[in-house]
Amino acid sequence: MRKGSVLSAFFGVIRRDALSLWRRRADALNPIWFAAIVITLFPLALGPEAAKLARIAGGVIWVIVLLASLLSLDALFRADLEEGSLDVMLTSAQPLAVLAGAKILLHWIATGLPLLAITPLAATALGLSPRALPVLLTSLALGTPIISVIGACAAALTAGLRRAGMLLSLIVLPLVVPVLIFGAGAVEASLTGTSTTQPLLLLAAGLAAAVSLGPLVCAAALRLGNH
Repeated sequence: MRKGSVLSAFFGVIRRDALSLWRRRADALNPIWFAAIVITLFPLALGPEAAKLARIAGGVIWVIVLLASLLSLDALFRADLEEGSLDVMLTSAQPLAVLAGAKILLHWIATGLPLLAITPLAATALGLSPRALPVLLTSLALGTPIISVIGACAAALTAGLRRAGMLLSLIVLPLVVPVLIFGAGAVEASLTGTSTTQPLLLLAAGLAAAVSLGPLVCAAALRLGNH
């Protein structure tokens, strides 16, 4: 195997999926639309009391980002399965974990990164204290890739099942609860003036574990789900 061939395969998968995503850009925008609509609905449901909204804004944004990230997971490997490219990936000479890692990275770029970009607007709309915004952005930057990794593993396992959306949510949501707790906990700590180091370090440790082990688990789930 040539040294450059693995990198070529990695970026080849990213390039192919990015082109496919561009052709389906209306679908790709669904998580952003979902997040924007839910952020608009929260003040209407809870009333105009600014102090109440500001107190729960960090947790609300974390829950919205988590649910929005789930919207695009079901199609992560299903399109490959339907068009036959998943069989090519499974029989490829390149490591399946590398190809799965490329798909996970693109999922985060297409979903997690835009959600991260609109977070300052969401925080302003919900009245989050400006001093908590850097902590919120840091926690999301550490936590959203973990959500993509866990979600991709679940999507790989359920890719061959019909109407697996509910099952996918049931698998992913319990696994990402610690990410939600540490992320929202870091924002709460910044609002109360206590140290945010511990929850952010735990998120960083989770990200390191997810990046190093996630593609391997995802590749194993793809092989198991397609047996």
